[in-house]
Amino acid sequence: MFRAIADVLRQIGGAIATVVTLPFRALARLFGGASSTAHGRRA
Repeated sequence: MFRAIADVLRQIGGAIATVVTLPFRALARLFGGASSTAHGRRA
């Protein structure tokens, strides 16, 4: 019973973490790509 509840909470937490980090990852890729091309470096 508790294990099932823990699994549900873990899935919800993972979904929330994905939704929260997606925009930041997109911004990081955007700015990271812009800075790497500006400095002429390849990551």
